[in-house]
Amino acid sequence: MPKYIIERDLPGAGSLTEEQLQGISQTSCGVLQEMGPSIQWVHSYVTGDKVFCVYVAPNEEMIREHAKQGGFPANAVREVKTMIDPVTAE
Repeated sequence: MPKYIIERDLPGAGSLTEEQLQGISQTSCGVLQEMGPSIQWVHSYVTGDKVFCVYVAPNEEMIREHAKQGGFPANAVREVKTMIDPVTAE
């Protein structure tokens, strides 16, 4: 199944409290539960003004529908074609 990186513009993301992050996570998980098992949230990286999320889904449209239903921005959605890491250099 394809993996996607979602870039979400969220000013002040790095200053969100633990409770706010928990609320956002609960909203996301609730929408995912409604959408069914074909879309999965892997994890997210929170930076100063953006959140970068990794999802597994059959297509970009499903990623965008999750964002719409959850009220999340999805400023850019990119399909991961391959992964590299330090072992790739060996």
